[in-house]
Amino acid sequence: MTTILTAGDHFVLNSLLVDRLRTAAPTATYRELTLPWPVEPFGDVAEVREASGTEEQLITALRGVDICVTQMAPLTERVLEASPDLRLFCVSRGGPVNANIEAATRHGVAVCFAPGRNATATAEHTVALMTAAARRVPATHADLAAGTWRGDYYMFEKVGPELEGSTVGIVGYGAIGSRVARILRGFGAHVLVADPYARARDVAPAELTDLADLMRRSTFVTVHARATPATEGLISRELVDLMPTGGVLVNCARGSLVDYDAVCDALDAGKLFGAAFDVFPREPVPADSRLLTTPNIVMTPHLAGASKQTALNAASIVASEVAGFLAGEPLAHCANPEVLARLQ
Repeated sequence: MTTILTAGDHFVLNSLLVDRLRTAAPTATYRELTLPWPVEPFGDVAEVREASGTEEQLITALRGVDICVTQMAPLTERVLEASPDLRLFCVSRGGPVNANIEAATRHGVAVCFAPGRNATATAEHTVALMTAAARRVPATHADLAAGTWRGDYYMFEKVGPELEGSTVGIVGYGAIGSRVARILRGFGAHVLVADPYARARDVAPAELTDLADLMRRSTFVTVHARATPATEGLISRELVDLMPTGGVLVNCARGSLVDYDAVCDALDAGKLFGAAFDVFPREPVPADSRLLTTPNIVMTPHLAGASKQTALNAASIVASEVAGFLAGEPLAHCANPEVLARLQ
């Protein structure tokens, strides 16, 4: 008899996970653990990142468990050592950053994840932030709510660019970046793409180019690369300075990808018209951050992927992986596939 632990939270609910899993594994025994995210921010737990809950909670919950399905639970060396029955750890998010993949491989635990689960939500949020920054939506709303009618924002030197007819650069052409491109074509924008893994035929009718050329030519730039050691600081001060005067920079990917001080400097100097961020170098944003006082920055608290469809997609993707694993089939999104041959 297979025992499955659903370690859900207040977004990817245990009820959603169990509902999908019962179709994939109707004879399994189910246990539940509810983690505190997002009521409490995620953070580092031992050697893994962006996790919720404690090692002690997971160790206790995993006793006698074969499969764990979660979004945020920390799969650490210590948890693995204490969980000899565990065979599969499913992370219902775009990347398994809360799992120690090397340790899981040594302990014979397969780790799978759910890329693309929030692609549509994040793409829609990205375009919303572009237009919000270009049209000063948050600032003018706040002024109006406070009783101030800002007619001066109709002055030529204070208005921003339109998406139609503008060149928009997309950095990273994965599940999210490709959807952003599709939406922008509906706006009538000319789309550039910089992605070292993409081919020209993959991005057509968008234009594939290098990152420096994209920054130099794009009125709007939106970042959708994955956060890795190689991409830390990808959008550097030098690249920010290449953007046309009056440009808008958007980041809905990860805070480590962008030099935020360089963006603040460019906004203070009038080089950039606006910026919009859903992710930050530190989360929550510190009270003394420049981002809170620099003009025409639109901010949301890391919720670009927050939609009901995202949670439902996440549950469906990992349930499908569980079904494949139990049937001895290859997993669609396994971070350590070399383990599967031993387990299956």
